[in-house]
Amino acid sequence: MSARSAILSKIRRSLGVEGTETDRRAIVADRLQRAPRGLVPKRGAGSAPERKTLFMQMAEAVQASVVTVPSRDAVPEAVADYLRGRNLPPALKAGADARLAALPFADKTPNLDVQHGPSDGQDPVGLSYAFAGVAETGTLILHSGPDNPTTLNFLPDTHLVVVDADAIAGDYETVWSRLRETFGKGVMPRTVNMVTGPSRSGDIEQTMLLGAHGPRDLHIIVVEASEDPEDTI
Repeated sequence: MSARSAILSKIRRSLGVEGTETDRRAIVADRLQRAPRGLVPKRGAGSAPERKTLFMQMAEAVQASVVTVPSRDAVPEAVADYLRGRNLPPALKAGADARLAALPFADKTPNLDVQHGPSDGQDPVGLSYAFAGVAETGTLILHSGPDNPTTLNFLPDTHLVVVDADAIAGDYETVWSRLRETFGKGVMPRTVNMVTGPSRSGDIEQTMLLGAHGPRDLHIIVVEASEDPEDTI
């Protein structure tokens, strides 16, 4: 018996069930099919501009830095400005996201070395394009896949993330609904990372330490005009 099977068997014994009960299986199947929404806090409610403002405020409250740019064409210069301001090398690793590939790095920042692919742990800076943002907590939603490899979310010491203002939702339930609509049930991404600020831990003597389990710095670039109607949330 595998460790997983042993754990599940112990849970079943504690509940006094076998795991084959028809009624219990029907309840689970119904919930998976309907995907009922959970409680939605009012904090994220509001217009698109209000959601963007709240998202930025909440992200900055958890030690992320945030800037806005008028369009995607301005992203390369915003990236270069950040790297220059932090005295970081003009190099980064990005995934295969078509939106990142379309950015005019070569024209606007020719000295910036942009490589593509997952991180092997040796990249000081990673660049991702978020699926969405959540206003109520300042959280970025990034799903796994070759477009934005999960390794870029955790291995580089500095993580730069682009998110469209139109993709900032008020709450998590709206984002999960959009994920299901985009991918469909049964083909959802293997992993969905919810990133709220840089990595941190207070496990050691309750002293906050940044970069404990991932990037020490998180910089968010909010694109005011995505120019893609399907990106609207």
